[in-house]
Amino acid sequence: MRALVTGGTGKLGSAIVARLEQAGWQVVAAGTKDGDLADASAARALVERAVAELGGLDVLVNGAAAGFEPKPVEDVTESDWDAALGATAKGSFFVTQAAAPHLRSNGGVVVMLEDVAAYQPWPSFAPHSAAKAAQAMLTRVFARALAPEVRVCGVAPGPVAVDRGQEERRAAETLLGKVGSPDDVADAVLYLARADFVTGTSLVVDGGSLVQSGSLGGT
Repeated sequence: MRALVTGGTGKLGSAIVARLEQAGWQVVAAGTKDGDLADASAARALVERAVAELGGLDVLVNGAAAGFEPKPVEDVTESDWDAALGATAKGSFFVTQAAAPHLRSNGGVVVMLEDVAAYQPWPSFAPHSAAKAAQAMLTRVFARALAPEVRVCGVAPGPVAVDRGQEERRAAETLLGKVGSPDDVADAVLYLARADFVTGTSLVVDGGSLVQSGSLGGT
């Protein structure tokens, strides 16, 4: 299996890349040095490079994101919106658009790396929450647009990459009373890549925090 992972050099992305490689996959891990994926031409160039290096493409993981910075809504700027929507929403769209012909020919899979913020109102992260909600909608849009040749799924992590010192507070937000790890997300990505009868939905990996808060899940 051959995979392109955008955001593949970050905390979650690196865990996903490592898990796929452990499973024997060939992986191209793309980071910020590989171009601004909010630009359609850069997205196309990345996909073509990955296809050339791998000899084809079976799985795309859209993990690139930006703009995760806490700010009161009154302090949010236009550049904050551009950063959040650029990599997360536009990047996911244009990379998937470019990858679609290759994935169709191989019966491939797209996995959107969403966030529980897509399903919860986070006032301190308004652009991020809105961008992730847009990405979650793209999971459903592309699932319909690319069916039946390509499956499209999402993974929505909760507290899995918690800053040091925040573990106890974040664990209290979950039903399980603990935080997760990037490996939990990586395992979910690998499952969805192999789940031949799953498409158009998202797997929430959050220890039950959405249920704890009373929010709806991602399915």
